[in-house]
Amino acid sequence: MNTPLCFPIDDQERLGALVGQVRTEIVRRLETELAAQGVGLRFTQFLVLKKLATCGPKSATELARAIDLDGGAMTRQLDQLETKGYLRRTPHEQDRRALRIELTEAGEALWKHMYDSNAATLERAQRDLNQEERDRLHDYLERVLRALREKD
Repeated sequence: MNTPLCFPIDDQERLGALVGQVRTEIVRRLETELAAQGVGLRFTQFLVLKKLATCGPKSATELARAIDLDGGAMTRQLDQLETKGYLRRTPHEQDRRALRIELTEAGEALWKHMYDSNAATLERAQRDLNQEERDRLHDYLERVLRALREKD
C-alpha cells in the first residue's frame, strides 16, 4: 500500500494555510448570514455589489480586476445580478463601445440591507483583538500583500 508523502508544514506554509482558512470562514459566515436574511447571493455576487456601492459605476473589466475574477466569470455574475434586477449596463459616457455597470435602486437597497451583515461578520472576526492589535494586523496584511504584488 502506498502512503502519500506528508511534509512538515513550516512557518511559510502555515501563513498561506491560515490566510486561506480565515478567508474561507469569512465567506462562509457572510453567506450564512445573507441566507438567513433571505438574500440569495453568493460571496462573489456580494463583492460585485459592494464594489459598485462603494466605488460607483465601473466597466466589467474594472470590476473583474477589482475582485480578481476572469472576464468570463465576471460576465456570468453580471448576467445573474442583472436578471435579479440589482444592476444595469449603461453606455459609457466617453466610449461608445464600452458599457458601465451601475446599481439599480433595488441594488442600492439590497446593499444597504447587506452592509450590516458585512460589518458584523468582520467585527466578529476581530472581536478578540483590541484596537492596537487590529491596526497591527491590518498593517501586517497590507505589507504582505504589497510585497506579493511587487515586481521583482
